[in-house]
Amino acid sequence: MACVAAIGVAGSAHAQSPALYWHRQWQEQRPPQQSYGGPRDWFGGGGQAYGYAERDDRPRSSGWWQEDDGDSDSGYQRSRPAAPMPQVHVNNPTFYEYKPDALKTVTFDKLCQVEVASNAQPEPNPAASADGSATPAAGAPATPAPAAQLPFTLACMASQPVSLRVLPQVGKALTAWYSDHPQFVWIDDGKVSAKALAAIATLNASDKVGLTPADYRVDVPNLDSLDGAARQNALLHFELNLSAKTLTYVLDATRGRIDPDRLSGYHDLPRKTVDLGQAMDAMAQQGDVAAWLDARNPDNAQFRALVAELGRLKGASDRPQVHLSADIRIMPGDVDLHLGDVLTAIGQAAPSVKQAYPDVFANTDVDQYKGDAVAAVKAFQKAKGLSPDGMIGHDTIRALMARDDNAGKIAKIEMALERLRWLPANLGNRYVFLNQPAFEVSYIDGDKKPLTMRVVVGRPDAQTYFFTDHIKDVEYNPYWNVPRSIVVNEMLPKLYRDGSYLDEHGYQVLNQHGRQIASDSVNWAAFARNATSVDVRQPPGSRNALGLLKIEFPNKHAIYMHDTNEKSFFKRDMRALSHGCVRMQHPKEMAAAVLGKSVDYVEKQIARGDNAFEHAPGDIPVYLAYFTAWPDQNGVVHYYNDIYTRDAHLKTALEKTEAARKNG
Repeated sequence: MACVAAIGVAGSAHAQSPALYWHRQWQEQRPPQQSYGGPRDWFGGGGQAYGYAERDDRPRSSGWWQEDDGDSDSGYQRSRPAAPMPQVHVNNPTFYEYKPDALKTVTFDKLCQVEVASNAQPEPNPAASADGSATPAAGAPATPAPAAQLPFTLACMASQPVSLRVLPQVGKALTAWYSDHPQFVWIDDGKVSAKALAAIATLNASDKVGLTPADYRVDVPNLDSLDGAARQNALLHFELNLSAKTLTYVLDATRGRIDPDRLSGYHDLPRKTVDLGQAMDAMAQQGDVAAWLDARNPDNAQFRALVAELGRLKGASDRPQVHLSADIRIMPGDVDLHLGDVLTAIGQAAPSVKQAYPDVFANTDVDQYKGDAVAAVKAFQKAKGLSPDGMIGHDTIRALMARDDNAGKIAKIEMALERLRWLPANLGNRYVFLNQPAFEVSYIDGDKKPLTMRVVVGRPDAQTYFFTDHIKDVEYNPYWNVPRSIVVNEMLPKLYRDGSYLDEHGYQVLNQHGRQIASDSVNWAAFARNATSVDVRQPPGSRNALGLLKIEFPNKHAIYMHDTNEKSFFKRDMRALSHGCVRMQHPKEMAAAVLGKSVDYVEKQIARGDNAFEHAPGDIPVYLAYFTAWPDQNGVVHYYNDIYTRDAHLKTALEKTEAARKNG
């Protein structure tokens, strides 16, 4: 369920507005108009199939409404519909049963169907740069000499066809590459090369970057006990197997092991395309293949911070958590025997606080609550979104006891590393990043201090999507174009009881020509069944649900960021409360940031009272992301609750993927 108009826009205040775009999209996608009764029978019974009627043309005696016995100034009075309200509901996206990528058996029998000729001229084999793109290698011949191909060809001729269980795109890439380049990459002078051993070492250490070493396991053959055809067969099998495993690693490190769009309808992250042919070119030419493989992982500070935290956690002993009584109450100045346990728990739960107050945590065997101990507790409370009053009570104890243990933190980091691979390898120099479980959005501009504020995101039954886009506009004094889902699911029952509900509550209803019509003149039953089209919007003003401005990044999910009149929501710790859009605590500051203007400038535009749009200059990516472990600008990793249970679904998908690769 989204919170902008997926049903259209009325008026032409902005010809290129996202709302108008969505109106056109809806018109193209809706089914042909059907007959569900006209103005005489909106919710059932007989009548003509009108989508709406002008108020003056409405018949005074209607099958849509029962007439009261009482008198009225107009000679009739509406009460309630004569027929039952249609049972129509717009459903939200759902989670799917994840189906992992399946392995297939590939037999490399055609690779060895070659003729050996002393004057053979193979196809050019361009070298590859560190990023996998083809570039001429300095000092290298334009084509590999036939002698470079001879060992591979001889091994083929002496061996049985090699069969491997691999991902389909890996098998296709290997077949194509070795057909064009019949030569060893990992064998040198009849032995396993140093390059091969370096690649294997990287694959075996893949758990350091959140991957599973078992997925890339390659055994080095014992060649000392082999000779003749058996030795050649072992060399060929090792060559192809290591190439298959390194290409699988390239895929996983670059795009992740999981296809996010197969997890749920709330994910919209098309899987990255990886050129495995260029990857083989690069590995064939690389002197430092380990560094090249490592560089396939995301190249950003957040990834490096998460990897460092993963290493720290795996190197630390999993100390048992300190158990605290929920009845603990300690005020500054108090003497309390539980204080030492509370400080120990804070040191375990918040390494950044422990680092900031080393003297406090060097000796927690204290019982008087004062000085830096109070300051440390306030820092912990602030980090957890609590009131930093220094009073140790129910909320502080609950925050301490809800923390993850070492294993839980490791799991969250590994899932964060997987999700980070779904995003661009480099997030950019200037961008907006929303982390839904943190209920925070930040504007990042290089090394400057980020602008960070609290947000309200979608409810668990109307989740904010996980996707990326680009900031386009700031809209001042916006209209709220009510989504079709809200009209059908929430307003239709009220319209059933009172056809004038929208008019009476300040909404505007517009027909397909942008002309305002009466709320009670619409065939809402036909609208509910997609048989007619109208637009419902709330005009700018003090009652507008979007407040004073919104920030647009047009997308098919009808999601945007906006102001709100419900400021009290930002005081809550759990802020998954909206229909899916993002409500900002300080919208003017965010608008000023993306526009490159001052807050005073933004306030002046709002004060004009006009509905107006202003284009955001430059390219500003926006990431509406979901990370239950995420580092701040200082590299300190914070952990958050899995508000949408997406961790649980991702964990299941990873387990299925590992099982498919193990048993496939």
